Amino acid sequence: MRPAPLHKSTIITIAGRPGSGKSTTAKMVADALGYDHFSSGDLFREMVHKLGFDLTAGSLHAEQNSEIDVAVDQRLREMGEESTDIVIDSRMAWHWMPNSFRVYLELDSKTAAERIMGALDEKRRAVEHVPESIEEYAQQLDERLASEARRYSALYGVNPYVEDHYDIVINTASSTPEESTQQIIKAYKAWLS
Repeated sequence: MRPAPLHKSTIITIAGRPGSGKSTTAKMVADALGYDHFSSGDLFREMVHKLGFDLTAGSLHAEQNSEIDVAVDQRLREMGEESTDIVIDSRMAWHWMPNSFRVYLELDSKTAAERIMGALDEKRRAVEHVPESIEEYAQQLDERLASEARRYSALYGVNPYVEDHYDIVINTASSTPEESTQQIIKAYKAWLS
């Protein structure tokens, strides 16, 4: 658990492993609180797609070429300076917004692969080159996670998958998005008071 910041903001940052429900939970928390929502993952996907990559290839490309990460992170820094009453799902927003309430969603790769594969439509499955096998996809998710950890460590000297960075950690394997949302809101209100 990290030390409490000197000045707390009304920004909630949600990080976590692929498939852990970051976007779904962030949207639900934002709706429940009447806050805005932003997803840096959506921005990253859009940028790598414009370069002609799927998500895994885009992540590997970003290891050698930092322009995508730098652009996404610049947007996050700006939001941290300009925004209030917002929920941001992002691997690195917690780092750029040290006064935010920082949430981490944990999930094992096999369960993540099952969830993601069950939710993907055919278009996204083709764009992201998702294999048919859950085991293969879990391995692909692990490779993406390792790539991201290397990128952020090289760029900023931090690993977003270390749970000590966060105010609350929720394992979503045994928690519905609704339950996670309620846990986050309760902990956030206690943190603000």
